[in-house]
Amino acid sequence: MDSLIAAAALALARGDPLGALNRVALRDDAAALALRGIAMAQLGDLEKAKALLRRAARAFGPGEAVARARCAVAEAEIALVSRDLGWPTQALNEAAATLEARGDRVNAAHARILEARRLLLIGNLDEAERRLAHVDPALLAPASAVAHELVVAGIAVRRFRTKAARAALARAEHAAHEADIPTLLAEVDSANRVLDTPVARLIARGEERTLLLEDVESLLASDILVIDACRYFARQVGKMISLAKRPVLFALLRALAEAWPGDVSRFELVASAFRAKQSDESHRARLRVEVGRLRGELRMLADVSATKRGVMLVPHVEREVVVLAPPIEERYAAVLAVLADGEAWSSSALAIALGSSPRTVQRALDSVATAHKVQSFGRGRARRWMTPPLPGFPTSLFLRNPLPGD
Repeated sequence: MDSLIAAAALALARGDPLGALNRVALRDDAAALALRGIAMAQLGDLEKAKALLRRAARAFGPGEAVARARCAVAEAEIALVSRDLGWPTQALNEAAATLEARGDRVNAAHARILEARRLLLIGNLDEAERRLAHVDPALLAPASAVAHELVVAGIAVRRFRTKAARAALARAEHAAHEADIPTLLAEVDSANRVLDTPVARLIARGEERTLLLEDVESLLASDILVIDACRYFARQVGKMISLAKRPVLFALLRALAEAWPGDVSRFELVASAFRAKQSDESHRARLRVEVGRLRGELRMLADVSATKRGVMLVPHVEREVVVLAPPIEERYAAVLAVLADGEAWSSSALAIALGSSPRTVQRALDSVATAHKVQSFGRGRARRWMTPPLPGFPTSLFLRNPLPGD
């Protein structure tokens, strides 16, 4: 590695893309192209960055498999930051395997972190943890250590493990200060704010209050019968019944739980479950069938009993019944929740993250855009969606140390 390449690589490691470009902007050799690509990515020109990294991968010779693998890792990172979730993950897996086989454990670990970050975005927590199990945190440079700890914290947050999330974020903050890169510090600060922001609402006995993450963790660990309207299940003392694929049954259960310890009239249940403004004999017959199905689903936790006025929920154990609801409820809340990270998403990437069809997501985006809750830019396949940004709030981009051979 010549002195200019080494100096440019050091500048990138410090988060100084302009300093790197000052040294290699006029060079077209493979190592310089790779460094220019990383620099352009740090400056936000992701399309130019991808083009430069692809040129660099082609320019590296057949005997430079490690360098080409590093280019693939950098391109995968750009795809992740630009929310291109359809990027071929097999290429990243092969690059990680090449780096591990050739002894580049640091960049191989970074590739595994990228895999885990993508899996976290699409909600595959178990597989994300398996990817992280292959990463030795002691090998990581400070910038990569931040990325690693943010993934660990993200998994802990989604599993309501507040203590583990705070510990991971504390380690991430320490690594970010050590790296001394402002975007990393801002990213950690943003992640910390999640722990102090209401994540749900508790509805019980006609009253409602907001809950922090640690409040939700305590609630789920208690012996209270929780009707979770965020993930559509009923839970008590380690027993859980999922109704995620039974929306009508869950609508009935939620109405009964919100009215507990009272009952709900049959007309109100028809309106809640079937969205009918008027009740006729067909609705009442269907209600009897659905209440019977709900009774069968809940037999481990509670009974669904008929009253003179309607139906009521009766837990087997004399405990409170509460509803855990999202902080904001509207038709397309899931789309807005994904876009809340401030990044620009394509409709296809949103479909992957939400496990829905692209057409369904596009209809949702058109609806919330009409309400001025999201904005888009670009055309065709280049069209991206995001929530209106907060002035001065930086976006995040975790980029690795230099790509060319040592």
